[in-house]
Amino acid sequence: MIKEKILTPFQKFVNIESFSGILLFAASIIALVWANSAYSDTYIALWDYKLGIKTEQFQLYKPLILWINDGLMAVFFFLIGLEVKREIMLGELNSLKKLAFPLTGALGGILFPVLFYYLFNQNSDAAAGWGIPMATDIAFALAIIKLLGNKVPLSLKVFLTAFAIVDDIGAVLVIALFYSGQIQLNFLIISLVLLVMVYILSYKGLYSKYLTFLVAVVVWFLFLKAGIHPTLAGVLMAFSIPIRQGATTPEFVNKLWEITHKIKNAHIDKSPLLTKEQLGYVDDLEDWVGHYQSPLQKLENRLHDWVAYLIMPVFALANAGVIIGGDQHMDVALAGVIVLALVLGKSIGISLTVFLANRIGLISIPDDINRYHIIGISFIAGVGFTMSIFIAGLAFSGSPIYIDSAKVGILIGSTIAGIIGYLILRFMASSSNVEAA
Repeated sequence: MIKEKILTPFQKFVNIESFSGILLFAASIIALVWANSAYSDTYIALWDYKLGIKTEQFQLYKPLILWINDGLMAVFFFLIGLEVKREIMLGELNSLKKLAFPLTGALGGILFPVLFYYLFNQNSDAAAGWGIPMATDIAFALAIIKLLGNKVPLSLKVFLTAFAIVDDIGAVLVIALFYSGQIQLNFLIISLVLLVMVYILSYKGLYSKYLTFLVAVVVWFLFLKAGIHPTLAGVLMAFSIPIRQGATTPEFVNKLWEITHKIKNAHIDKSPLLTKEQLGYVDDLEDWVGHYQSPLQKLENRLHDWVAYLIMPVFALANAGVIIGGDQHMDVALAGVIVLALVLGKSIGISLTVFLANRIGLISIPDDINRYHIIGISFIAGVGFTMSIFIAGLAFSGSPIYIDSAKVGILIGSTIAGIIGYLILRFMASSSNVEAA
């Protein structure tokens, strides 16, 4: 019974991400069909349509696709920041023992794809794309795992999730350090002052969701003007959200009992409307529920569905529509390099580093995970969609040919990696005579 209660939140997370992966796949197919149909002009025109504010003194006027990639994706990065903070404070990354296994895999899964990209890319103009094959799309990856049912042990799902979170940290750092523009220090300094302010208030237990939202919007705008990709504002703002509760469980239970007793003894008539006295008790109860809930957990739970079921599919719909066979020539070599980096770079990097670290005693692999589980999941980690396409847009900004070629490589590489990983886990890893890793 205790085990079931502990695992339920993780199982819910897996279910949400799995269905999100299905929506991402559907949105990608729709985008590809739409972009290559007789209505391709409407696809291009929709995402190029400009929205915003434009006056003589102020201008924030951008194509719809940039509002999605810079605006909506800031919410996606905010959720990543919340998940990272939770995992570091209380989850699978809160101790060296827990961190060692996924960290080892993540390092191999980051470094080897970059190495493959550098080794096989012969075009100096495309050198900036080295960060594209780094990231794993957790939604797609867990959707594949979901298809395998109970053939995949829970510890492997936990490893994949923790691995993807470490992977996301690496991708965020890479975007911040290597894919931001020329920095305007005045805007950056103001934004950092605001961030420090909300950090201090949070540390002192003074948290207001309205103030946090206002500061988040201002910091996002300042990052945009400073030349730093504005989505990173989402990650930094997430770290300001307190994880601790405002009231302990005993305090909340005592208050709950006290308020419930007052409501029960309050004057009750046949009217469906509450009395003024009852409304006061209900408001008091809502206040205590708010105090009892962790602000970070509350925000994460509320945002997860919006990100999984709306923001990520919309991102896929706006970005996956590559026009194939149009007037522009495809850079086949670039697409091929990305395929190699995602399929071979990820699988070799993760498997090799995990097996080597296990052999020399740096990590301990759970008993229910065998070598084919590791190999299979390392291929599935090569499914890099959302973050890979996002980085491709940053790396090749202003070069539609490279962006489209990179997207083709991401789609093909992710598909190949996902299929190979599924087949290994489906037909090899479940064999009863396979030895542990």
